[in-house]
Amino acid sequence: MTIARELRRNHAIRISPIRLIDEEDNQIGIVELSEALQRAYDADMDLVEVAPNSKPPVCRIMDYGKYKYQQQKKEQKAKAQRHETELKQIRIRTPKIGDHDLMIKVNHAREFLERGDRVQFSLRFRGRELAHIDEGIGVFNRIVEELDDVARVDQPARREGRRIGMLLSPLPKHVREQKAES
Repeated sequence: MTIARELRRNHAIRISPIRLIDEEDNQIGIVELSEALQRAYDADMDLVEVAPNSKPPVCRIMDYGKYKYQQQKKEQKAKAQRHETELKQIRIRTPKIGDHDLMIKVNHAREFLERGDRVQFSLRFRGRELAHIDEGIGVFNRIVEELDDVARVDQPARREGRRIGMLLSPLPKHVREQKAES
C-alpha cells in the first residue's frame, strides 16, 4: 500500500463515526471516534485513518512508527530492484582487431544487452587505416551477426570523421525467446 500523503492519526481524525479495524486485523464495525481512540490508547497504539474517502472512513489500530519504517524499507527494496537503462560504450581501437579480441567485446556487449542496457560501438581509424573504411564496416557487420539473437540495430554503422559508430538496443524478452527456439 503506497501512501502519497501523510495519514491522519489519533486526534487529527475529525469524522465520527468510523469503521474500525483492530490491531489483529479484525473488523470491529462502525463505532464512535471517542471509543476507537480509547481502544487505541488501551492497546498503546495509534488510530490511523487508512481510507478517508470511504463512507464511513476506515481507521485501523496500529503502531504507526513501525508501519512507516516498514513502508520505507519496502520502497528502498523496490528501488534497489529497479533497473535503469544505461548506454554502455564499447570502443574498438583498430579495424584490424583479432577474432578473439572481437569476440571478447561482443560477449561483453551480449551481457549488457541481456541486462537491458543499450550498447554503442565505436571504431576509430588512425593514419592510413582511413583508406580502408570497408574493413571497419566489415567488423560492424560481424558484430551485428553475432548479436542478432539479443539485439536490434537502432543506429546502423555510420561514419563520423575518423570514427564509425553504431548503436544497438536489446530485443524484448519474448522476441529473444522466439529466436532461441528457432
